[in-house]
Amino acid sequence: MTFDLRAMLPNLLPKAIAWAEDREAEILRTGIPLNELDLSITRSVGISQPEKVRISLINDFLPLPTDPELRQAGLATGLFGSHMAGITLGHSICIRRVHDTIRLRSHELRHVYQYEQATSIAIFLQTYLKQIVEYGYEKSPYEIDARSHEIHR
Repeated sequence: MTFDLRAMLPNLLPKAIAWAEDREAEILRTGIPLNELDLSITRSVGISQPEKVRISLINDFLPLPTDPELRQAGLATGLFGSHMAGITLGHSICIRRVHDTIRLRSHELRHVYQYEQATSIAIFLQTYLKQIVEYGYEKSPYEIDARSHEIHR
């Protein structure tokens, strides 16, 4: 069975926004502030409020939405799954320890900049998910932009 994200997006978007806002709040409460290297990266990727950013490093897989429909959509479109190394939600970043590199941090920090430019999780996700529908994950403009700001060391 194919999953038609385009058709389901109007119903899924409010759920995705609520989930992202809840996860951001949790990471902002429990995550760690940026280190000196991260702070230098924030300047190169354009973040205006680096003091707000928090990172959560986890050992296992990144948490998935509990809502069955939202979880299915994320897995079907490749946005979620065991391949996930990190995810950014507003000023919060969640990274699997095994994938914690400067390249990934710079990529995720560029997503923080994109959220800041969008001015809210809701506005960012509305644009981001439409890009995923139109271009696919790898070719979405937000992902291309984040990859173009990766630091390779």
